[in-house]
Amino acid sequence: MRILVTGGAGFIGSHLVERLSRNGDRVIVLDDFSTASREVVNWVEKLPGVTIVKGSVLDKSLLTRTISGCQQIYHLAAAVGVKLVVEKPLQSFLTNVSGSHNVLELADKKKIPVLLTSSSEVYGKSDKLPFRENEDRVYGSVYNERWGYALSKTSDEFLALAYWRERGLPVVVVRLFNTVGPRQVGTYGMVVPRLVQQGLRNDDLTIYGDGLQIRSFSYVGDVVDGMLKLLNSKKSHGEIFNLGSPEPITILDLAKKIKVLMKSQSKLRMIPYRKVYGETFEDMRVRVPDISKAKRIVGYKPKFTLDDTLKAVIDYYRKSL
Repeated sequence: MRILVTGGAGFIGSHLVERLSRNGDRVIVLDDFSTASREVVNWVEKLPGVTIVKGSVLDKSLLTRTISGCQQIYHLAAAVGVKLVVEKPLQSFLTNVSGSHNVLELADKKKIPVLLTSSSEVYGKSDKLPFRENEDRVYGSVYNERWGYALSKTSDEFLALAYWRERGLPVVVVRLFNTVGPRQVGTYGMVVPRLVQQGLRNDDLTIYGDGLQIRSFSYVGDVVDGMLKLLNSKKSHGEIFNLGSPEPITILDLAKKIKVLMKSQSKLRMIPYRKVYGETFEDMRVRVPDISKAKRIVGYKPKFTLDDTLKAVIDYYRKSL
């Protein structure tokens, strides 16, 4: 097939493009390279059957030409990472909402199936675990930039479901939890690559806040498997799915585990959130998915354990550094 992947030069996007290329599909990557590393861009360009178009999903004219002739769309282009969201809230909100609207509107003209990537951030302050797709959520003040991201991704979800209900556009929404693996960078607040790189240099492993916030980390290859299965299943159309690992861990324990796996001499150092993200920053204490819906519909089940995932990241950075 001819498939469009927006944000295909990013971390998750590059793994998805690699899988599609390996499957023999022709892949068009639309990316503005704003958060893509040059190493990943160069690597994606060399994949068989892949064409890269530099540009933004906000450029409707370019997007129209890029979508032409495509049979599927994986929409991953979005603001990436807590750091970027806090520093550029306007850009992040517009990229997410206006970009997704453009993709959905143009896809609807030819009824091209779309997989839209959302985020676990949409669950907000909820502490009802594990998170299920139909649960209510609570957000904080609009003065906090963090919640703008959650609201923008929620808006994306409403848009996608509205196109399905009113127009019959085949859409699938996936809420991605913390996804990690080779080629991910720590520049925009991703905790695992940041800790691994610090450990390789024997620098202090910096932990934001008290370290007791709970997350679940899944291997990017497992997440890509789920995305492919969901878009190619008609039973998934018009539905929202959690994709991630149900295996929870505190950030403090994550840092300790990375230190042991690397046999690093680094010390653990706590840093208050306000010193990293400013006075208005507010974090979510817990994010753990219920993945039973994706398992029931397409048999989604993560194959990589947390140790497997961390070892893959450590091996990648040992070689690249």
